[in-house]
Amino acid sequence: MLDRRLHAYRTDLAEAGLEGRVEATHFVAGTPAKVAIPVAGLRPAPDAAKGIDTEVLLGESVAVFDRADGWCWVKAASDGYVGYLPEAALSDALIEPTHIVTVQRTFLYLEPELRKPYKAILSIGSLVQVVGEAEARGNHYAMLADGTAIFAKHVQPIGAGDGGDYVDVASRFLETPYLWGGRSGLGIDCSGLVQLAMLMTGRSAPRDTDMQSATLGEPIDRSELRRGDLVFWKGHVAVLEDPETIIHANGHTMTVARENLEDAIKRIGWLYEQPTGYRRPFI
Repeated sequence: MLDRRLHAYRTDLAEAGLEGRVEATHFVAGTPAKVAIPVAGLRPAPDAAKGIDTEVLLGESVAVFDRADGWCWVKAASDGYVGYLPEAALSDALIEPTHIVTVQRTFLYLEPELRKPYKAILSIGSLVQVVGEAEARGNHYAMLADGTAIFAKHVQPIGAGDGGDYVDVASRFLETPYLWGGRSGLGIDCSGLVQLAMLMTGRSAPRDTDMQSATLGEPIDRSELRRGDLVFWKGHVAVLEDPETIIHANGHTMTVARENLEDAIKRIGWLYEQPTGYRRPFI
């Protein structure tokens, strides 16, 4: 049985790469589109009452397999996650991004002036195309094609931060609200924190905890723990800041928080039992 989170198939329609592996009336390659709003929730069904599985961010790419009743059935290019987005969240204009937002949240201004109204709030990881620069009262702005502006120090060229310390990025999320399925600087869950922190340093990671615990790096013993390792429970993951301290998005504080590892193991045990394993994602 293929994982429906990562394989787009229904009885009436499936992605072309699954032909011969699943039964469907039609197979399609999917048409490319870009996320056109700051944050869009990806749902398991075309129903706004359904909880989100994950999120996609401004400028990220998706393949669209179907459009119906204001919804699109898509597959995210960044991690292969499949689900439904409102059609209004997408654009067929395939503008290639040049820069990525590097701070937790930033304002997209209607013009390059911090005293003027803003158009939107963008999350870390959002992708934009910078076409120029502007200065107002000593502040420098990155200009987008539609005339909107972002504080220049809040973006950098895509790839410029590759190879950095993903734990340092994870620590920037401290006190960010916990959100089930969240994957942005506005709200995030435990596996979203791991994935987005790694993304910001040029590394890829699957979306959900079970995927991460099965594929990221190699298993290690608790006695070997060091900064950057991961601790897994059934349905939960935390990042090691050092051998005794974790950073994790959690439903206990409803934030991204720093916690002593042993204290967390004792506290979490009643709900998730003992850790299922420890992994070193980068050997």
